[in-house]
Amino acid sequence: MTWKPDVTVAAVAQRDGKFLFVEERSGGRVVLNQPAGHLEDGETFLEAVVRETLEETAWRFEPQAVVGVYVWRPPHAPRTFLRVAFSGELLDHDPTRPLDRGILRTRWLTREQLHEPRLRLRSPLVTQCLDDYLAGVRHPLSLISHLIDAPVSLAASG
Repeated sequence: MTWKPDVTVAAVAQRDGKFLFVEERSGGRVVLNQPAGHLEDGETFLEAVVRETLEETAWRFEPQAVVGVYVWRPPHAPRTFLRVAFSGELLDHDPTRPLDRGILRTRWLTREQLHEPRLRLRSPLVTQCLDDYLAGVRHPLSLISHLIDAPVSLAASG
């Protein structure tokens, strides 16, 4: 059996002490998540997080650091998610841009507000990424290398 994780990206963006989240429909319920989504074929992680943030929030995002790489398997589910989370800066917003299908609205929340009983998080990745960011975890973007369409070179060893 071939194991194929769902590869996703997420944006951790802070402004005035609050973080950008999206309310979305998933599995028939409304949940809270960072702007996030799947890596598409031929796309770099950086391209994916910029695209997903724009599609889900209408904010243009500039990644500045890698917060973490996470693997999560939901209980009682045959899927595994591999998430690469980025922190960065929000550059501009287009309030006339329609949000991606399934996105209900954007929300600006503090870490403490995530404890509100009425808020359902999409996964434990939401708080883990945020907590790592708040703990100061930042890796350079150069941590990730993209070798898309790179030629294979076989050097003879001497």
